[in-house]
Amino acid sequence: MTTPDAVPLSGPRFQTEPARLYREMRRDHGAVVPVLLDGDVPAWLVLGYRELHQVTGDPVLFSRDSDLWNQWDDIPADWPLLPMIGRKQPSILYTVGERHRQRAAMVGDALEAVDPSELRRHAERFADELIDALCAEGEADLIAQYAMLLPVRVLARLYGFPDEDGPGLVTALNDMIDGRERALAGQAHLADSMGRLLADRTKEPADDVVSRMLADGSGFSGEEIAQDLMVMMAAGHQPTADWIGNSLRLMLTDDRFAASLFGGRHSVAEAMNEVLWEDTPTQNVAGRWAARDTHLGGRRIRAGDLLLLGLQGANSDPLVRTDASALTGGNNAHFSFGHGEHRCPFPAQEVAEVIARTGIEVVLDRLPDIDLAVPAESLTRRPSPWLGGLTRLPVRFTPVPAL
Repeated sequence: MTTPDAVPLSGPRFQTEPARLYREMRRDHGAVVPVLLDGDVPAWLVLGYRELHQVTGDPVLFSRDSDLWNQWDDIPADWPLLPMIGRKQPSILYTVGERHRQRAAMVGDALEAVDPSELRRHAERFADELIDALCAEGEADLIAQYAMLLPVRVLARLYGFPDEDGPGLVTALNDMIDGRERALAGQAHLADSMGRLLADRTKEPADDVVSRMLADGSGFSGEEIAQDLMVMMAAGHQPTADWIGNSLRLMLTDDRFAASLFGGRHSVAEAMNEVLWEDTPTQNVAGRWAARDTHLGGRRIRAGDLLLLGLQGANSDPLVRTDASALTGGNNAHFSFGHGEHRCPFPAQEVAEVIARTGIEVVLDRLPDIDLAVPAESLTRRPSPWLGGLTRLPVRFTPVPAL
């Protein structure tokens, strides 16, 4: 499957100029781009909006069953992307058909039962605690000291983890999601923590997400539930942290938002939606596997080929974004939460939105004269093709007392 002009899915340009990189890929290769993963493993990156809609809307032809992959014989046991592209992982990500629909319902019901006012209360409490720790300094890095610490603390509370487990879960999740040398160790820590919590809740149920999933009558094993909880934690934490960071960056650097930075809640919602179109936290997702030979975007796709979902590339497809400079307003037709039966469950989207919006509003309420402390062009992203979050967001403000 390897083509001579395949593009390595790595390198500094994902950190410095991802939007331009996707434009060049589309110009040179079209809507479906041959790419190389770590170790020169071949795959296809789907950048076209229409093509991505086709792939995510046909779960039979483009399956989530990773056993179909035609590259497994060449994948080493220590491949750093294994936490993201696993084999025989008994999680919701790799389940297909009716069994997947049952699992999605179990996850959705467990999250649907979260009380929205309680969720916001948890988010406000943890956000205020984090601001209390930095508000007297007059300067802070809102990524390391705030955005990267908030979502997992809220999610851990919803699941039933004790608060003191939060920091360790943050480190493990970030290591795992970065897909680098500490990825497998991060995955092991998360699995160990989740296993202990499941054992505790099996003996002593409580009013939390884990207990509700254990009580579900669909007959899923403890290992399957633990895998789903890990998927939910990973998918809920890092993208939400990046949603907070990217939205704050936009509000602090873009003239369209700067004037309304301190003016009401409407501008927060607008900035958050703009980020989902222009700077989505989850840039690319692995993936789907072709169940048989087919054609897509003028490319011949062979049975077992891996297709990566280019969410950011599709969101900026000029065929659907004819005026990329215009504000997106209330248009939610982006791919940032996926599409089709494997999209992010709606209750999970709502949880992420409440955490992100609360996190942004608490910053603006508590630090009213906040400003960027470095030139906007010096801000950089993590060097990951998967998640598009900032490495740091240094700000300054008038010191204020803790609550």
